Amino acid sequence: MKVIVDMDKCQDHGQCVFSAPEVFSLNDEGHLEYESAPDDSLRDAVEEAADVCPLQAITVED
Repeated sequence: MKVIVDMDKCQDHGQCVFSAPEVFSLNDEGHLEYESAPDDSLRDAVEEAADVCPLQAITVED
């Protein structure tokens, strides 16, 4: 699984962090950081994070 975040769209709302904290986090400056190739066992959480992103900035690919 590959996670892609369009950082031009992302406004660091952090909704993805609540859905998949193993993959997404906000750094000390409040900016999004993420694991681009998480374990497939986290797929459901990552897809939920993509769904709840207010700007639809997250894409999940195989």
